[in-house]
Amino acid sequence: MEIKKVAVIGAGTMGNGIAQVFAMNNYSVTLVDVSVRALGKATETIIKNTDRMVAKGTITEAVRDAALKNIVTSPSFESCKDADLVVEAATENVDIKLGIFKQLDEICKPETILASNTSSISITKIGAATKRPDKVIGMHFMNPVPLMKLVELIKGYATSDDCVKQITTCARMLGKIPVEVNDYPGFVANRILMPMINEAIETLHEGVAGVNEIDTVMKLGMAHPMGPLQLADFIGLDVCLAILRVLHDGFGNPKYAPCPLLVNMVTANYLGVKTGEGFYKYTAGSKDLLVSDRFKTGG
Repeated sequence: MEIKKVAVIGAGTMGNGIAQVFAMNNYSVTLVDVSVRALGKATETIIKNTDRMVAKGTITEAVRDAALKNIVTSPSFESCKDADLVVEAATENVDIKLGIFKQLDEICKPETILASNTSSISITKIGAATKRPDKVIGMHFMNPVPLMKLVELIKGYATSDDCVKQITTCARMLGKIPVEVNDYPGFVANRILMPMINEAIETLHEGVAGVNEIDTVMKLGMAHPMGPLQLADFIGLDVCLAILRVLHDGFGNPKYAPCPLLVNMVTANYLGVKTGEGFYKYTAGSKDLLVSDRFKTGG
């Protein structure tokens, strides 16, 4: 089966980025979200992003215009019925994802491939919620999707080799570099990244150093483009916590236990960029990186 029509579930940061990339590579895309407001915001974001690419000379106006024409939006899962591939990019919550895949399994054609952009949840478990586990795969894009080359392809226990082959080809058609990994908690990217972020938060929590100091050591000493605390803000502290809990539950190893400071910050809704404050403070229209007042005395 040749993949021509793609549906993306979820109009948040990842969903609109995934939709944009598919549309820019001549796929017909339906962006689906139960929130009409979220769909409107996603459309605005895609227009803004592609306009910026035109201004920078990365793409032509013709490519932008064609990409925008390739995208339609819908609040209904029924709009996925003719899709050759559905990429789910909803909230990182196992119950929500299982519910979505059960619905898609009933609505979509038998040959449709169902992919999840999950960053940690078991593809085997998601596949088992459907009658087509051989056609369920993890397609974990990196944020920001239009810029980052990597796509982690996660093969569930029942995922067929043919499905992996088709999605590998599809990822390459998007200009991405697919890397196949097996289905274990956190896969590769987050199994390595999240303990590092958690240890950075522990280092702050124990008063070893302040926010700027920790991030500066990792940027200058390890050549990281962004410090782990700033990266945690960018990802979303709630997402970091959810992934660490998946790792902790999945492996039963205390080394994955989330730092109490992270738990408290999420409980208090200090989630990073998305709420305007985490380890740093964020103001719309400003590029200044200011440490949160709560941590200014550290280090």
